Amino acid sequence: MPRNLKLTVEYDGTDFVGWQFQLNGRSVQEEIQKSILRITGEEPDVIGAGRTDSGVHAVGQVAHCKIAKDTPVEEFRHSLNGVLPEDIVIRSIEVVPENFHARYSAVERKYKYFIAMDRSAVNRRYRWWTKYKLDITMMNRCAETIIGEHDFGSYCKSQSEVPHHRCKVKMAGWETDPDGLVFTISADRFLHGMVRALVGTMVNVGRGYTSEEEYSVILDAKDRTSAGFTAPPNGLFLWEIIYP
Repeated sequence: MPRNLKLTVEYDGTDFVGWQFQLNGRSVQEEIQKSILRITGEEPDVIGAGRTDSGVHAVGQVAHCKIAKDTPVEEFRHSLNGVLPEDIVIRSIEVVPENFHARYSAVERKYKYFIAMDRSAVNRRYRWWTKYKLDITMMNRCAETIIGEHDFGSYCKSQSEVPHHRCKVKMAGWETDPDGLVFTISADRFLHGMVRALVGTMVNVGRGYTSEEEYSVILDAKDRTSAGFTAPPNGLFLWEIIYP
């Protein structure tokens, strides 16, 4: 009987069209499936916990797949990392119960968004250089207002086809680090483009382009055109998927 395997995956999303298989370019899902086929001769569906967009990175993406070959998991991990391209690394593999599902078993997802306050050649693929002087205190007041369960229709790509726009945000906040600012947010689910839209809107407040009063009505508007611009993908990382 095939084993159900849980993979924790790290990838540099710069040169990918995203996690999900697409016809117009490289996807992380496709690269992992091709590598499994090369090692085992099997063609399992590798199901991810979240569908990151083009250019978005991950240090804690989780996927599952069912493999008949009974190679010890650590040996299998080393074999996969030996044939995967250098911008994907399997951080761990473990055998999980038959009913484990990377997406539907998850109870919480955590993202981080990194902003550079100075131009950097090294960090340019992994941080957004905003060029603005930002007021982190104002941005944290903005972050506090989205904690809890809300309709995030104002921060979702308008063409997203989902049953509803309600998400329960468990934590959200900004902090400084040696290279700039970091926004951390965790929730039970995220909508398409939600984190980047939140970041872009809060940056508008932090630089003084949008007032806190204007920001306070955006959530209730449930209209994407009322929010700010979408922050670029290079600063966004899928950080962790949490399971019961």
